[in-house]
Amino acid sequence: MMPLLAVKSFTIRLALFWSRGVVKSLCVAAVMAATPALVYATDFDLQTATIEDINKAFDAGALTSEKLTQLYLNRIAAYDQKGPKLNSIITLNKDALATARQLDAERKEKGPRSKLHGIPIVLKDLFDTKDMPTTAGFLPMKNSRPIYDATVVARLRAAGAIVLAKVNMSDWFGVPKPGDQSTVLGRTLNPYNLALTPGGSSGGTGASLAAAFAQIGLGSETGVSIRNPTANNSGVGLAPTRGLIPRAGQVMTSFMQERAGPMGRSVYDVAALTDIVSGFDAEDLMTADSLGKTPEESYTVFLKKDGLRGARIGVFRDLFRKGDMHNEGVALVDNAIAQMKAAGAVIVDPITTGIDLFKLLEDTRTNYYEAQFSYNLYFRRLGPDAPINDMDELLAKGGELVKPSIVQGYKEFNSLMHNPDFLARKDTQETLKEVVLELMAKYRLDALVYPFKSVPPEPHMDKGVEKDNPFSSITGLPAVLVPAGYTKNENGPIAIEFLGKPFSEPTLFKLAYAYEQMSKNRKLPDSVPALPGERFSY
Repeated sequence: MMPLLAVKSFTIRLALFWSRGVVKSLCVAAVMAATPALVYATDFDLQTATIEDINKAFDAGALTSEKLTQLYLNRIAAYDQKGPKLNSIITLNKDALATARQLDAERKEKGPRSKLHGIPIVLKDLFDTKDMPTTAGFLPMKNSRPIYDATVVARLRAAGAIVLAKVNMSDWFGVPKPGDQSTVLGRTLNPYNLALTPGGSSGGTGASLAAAFAQIGLGSETGVSIRNPTANNSGVGLAPTRGLIPRAGQVMTSFMQERAGPMGRSVYDVAALTDIVSGFDAEDLMTADSLGKTPEESYTVFLKKDGLRGARIGVFRDLFRKGDMHNEGVALVDNAIAQMKAAGAVIVDPITTGIDLFKLLEDTRTNYYEAQFSYNLYFRRLGPDAPINDMDELLAKGGELVKPSIVQGYKEFNSLMHNPDFLARKDTQETLKEVVLELMAKYRLDALVYPFKSVPPEPHMDKGVEKDNPFSSITGLPAVLVPAGYTKNENGPIAIEFLGKPFSEPTLFKLAYAYEQMSKNRKLPDSVPALPGERFSY
């Protein structure tokens, strides 16, 4: 490629010759053909590429879905049961490469179905897949074969996404060995520090995405199980507005609090995944709340690098924990807030309810009361050949492996209609939601920010302390997490959380993207370095 200075020199000489009549006989086309074109190479790196980057490589003919899928399979082979032995994959899709080849042929003939056409994805192993087992991490369900895809899985397949693997998770029904995630697969490691937990309960999704075993993934949470592994593995995650993403075909503990959520390595990817999985589903009538409240265009159109300029952001000091163990994490989040201010955001600090929220949040979860009803709802969907068909079979076949809390709840909570404790907790959830929305209206805020948690992931055998933040799941309000940095000693990721009003995902994505692009906090984990073929130019 000719350097820019040489191009300028060539142009000057050409103009001089023209003025002297030397080349006036040349036709314009010939002159243009003789002028060297500036061509800039595009660099591609599998571990940092977004879905947008991948689609550009697809369009340029520099990459195919088959090649992309093989690159991810290479990483799984190198790092899941070898190398650091992350141990995150429960079931690998044996047809992934064949599906990728079919999607490549379809792209060539008809064009892509969506941004996710030919993109590999991993699923927390509680989303039903009709072609692979869905274990929920529970050994007695190791061979459970659903007869239908979960709604979100069906939507992903229709969009051309490739389900590459089902990944480990915190055991939904059983008690694993200390330090393990599940009775099916055992312990999954955190790529950023192998001695630390990847987090629950979507830890396999978080770890496998941090290790770049796929481009994007789905997690779920009753309390903090999308956001905890997102934070622990330095990722980006969305805990969506209650009712935005359908849950039919998903193992749930709570029909009120349970949410499915996109997880990835970039805000762009999480927004692109949200496009596909969100929206009304008649099998989950809570999604009726989303009707008319989602954008007609892609969530990705709201992503602007200057998205913080003029935004009004409240610092929700009620959700900042105090004490020496929190100081380093809080400092990282305070630095992130200062960066937002420097980028043009209007920072309103402090925002407070005047309530000891952490104490109150301990007594607001409803899933302990809802569990048996949610489980029976899921078991009925599996069909007559399922290994477990109802709660009675769960207790009979699971035996001592079943969590004592499930056994106790089945005995105690036969009805929710007039249960005073359940109804009080439900009322408190609504009250907290109203209080924070009133604060946001009073100060005309676009979002609230705070640490998801201000300590790094705990060691595998450590039971941990109260440190995370269930406010989003208690209120059903949407939250987006992005990396805020790393603690010095443990190399433990810390995340900042953006909380918004119902169905304000476009605003949250805009703010999170602007901060992500400005701060560039995320770094690659040292335990899973690049393999041959992952980096190239075209």
